[in-house]
Amino acid sequence: MTAPLTPPHRPSSDNPWQTPQHWDGPGKAGPGSGPAAEGDPGPELLRAVAVALLVTVAGAGLGLLWVWLAPKVPLISDGTAVFLQDSEGEEAIGADGTFVLLALGFGALSAALVFWLRRRGGVAMVVALAVGGVLGSLLAWRLGEWLGPDQDVVAHARAVGKGVVFDAPLQLRTAAAAWLAWPVAAMVVHLALTALFGPRDPEPEWGTHPGWAAGGPVPGAGHGAAGPGTAPGGNVPPVPPAGP
Repeated sequence: MTAPLTPPHRPSSDNPWQTPQHWDGPGKAGPGSGPAAEGDPGPELLRAVAVALLVTVAGAGLGLLWVWLAPKVPLISDGTAVFLQDSEGEEAIGADGTFVLLALGFGALSAALVFWLRRRGGVAMVVALAVGGVLGSLLAWRLGEWLGPDQDVVAHARAVGKGVVFDAPLQLRTAAAAWLAWPVAAMVVHLALTALFGPRDPEPEWGTHPGWAAGGPVPGAGHGAAGPGTAPGGNVPPVPPAGP
């Protein structure tokens, strides 16, 4: 007489080769995976749109600083034409340099703030920073020209009179490069912060059979079939006590 083996309705927990529960076969995901586990892209898209709008509105601050910090270009009129008061001055290119430097600072600051609030990367946030940076630069450019000196140089010269120095209109001579300074700086800084301080993917954990950790025999090694008196899975059934 031998002891009964594991009941057929209860699989042995010592068999390392048994099929895991909630496993639907190769290539099929178990519970906790699928679209629900990856997250709904809707909220992430809404956050990206909000970031793009906020960065665009921040362009108003860039425009105000540009009007305030950009060097003035003095002009003078002799009654028939308008000339630069100082033909060797570098104020004419100073407006472009001031705009680019301010845009680089705004790009780095916006990227740092977005990363600090989200603490993660993502393509949506990078695209939002790029789009918002371009729109914010355009807003700053138009706002600066509107708040700066009069764009009509001839009318301004007639208004101030002959021999009177007045400021030239605020302009961007390298507009394309100036508009790209903010988005490029934002993308570079955000990607760098994500690479340095962003969350890391967890390392895969490989399970270890208790018998292997203790240095015991590997289940299933050697002969392909279990020996006589051995239960499926490599378990030796207990021997019943001898009768009287």
